[in-house]
Amino acid sequence: MRTLLNIIWLILAGFWLFLGYILAGVILFIFIITIPWSIAAFRTANYVLWPFGRTIVPKPTAGVGSFLGNVIWVIFAGWWLALAHIASGIALFITIIGIPLALADFKMVPISLMPLGKDIVSTRQGEFDKTLGKG
Repeated sequence: MRTLLNIIWLILAGFWLFLGYILAGVILFIFIITIPWSIAAFRTANYVLWPFGRTIVPKPTAGVGSFLGNVIWVIFAGWWLALAHIASGIALFITIIGIPLALADFKMVPISLMPLGKDIVSTRQGEFDKTLGKG
């Protein structure tokens, strides 16, 4: 089911949002001082391209530096990427088949605003632990 959702996502919204993150990453890479934010943009672009089966968790080592970095991120790229997620989410929500995709789109708004201090992890490990009775 994840693969099917990812393929539909890729066609309807994922590719275009991916391009937005890549554009943000390239622009931020040009200004040498913003290279760490560029890396965050590329990491998030990978997640936006194929989101189902992965989730976002806070890094345990994230601190004040991540918060301050996120403030800079919102100024340079976060606000327009968040608007892109909201706009595509609304467009996807209009169709019945797009409702789960729209919900996923809306769940990506927080990481589009604050990508620093977050890790993108597979949800498969959690399901594997549940089948073994660990979770």
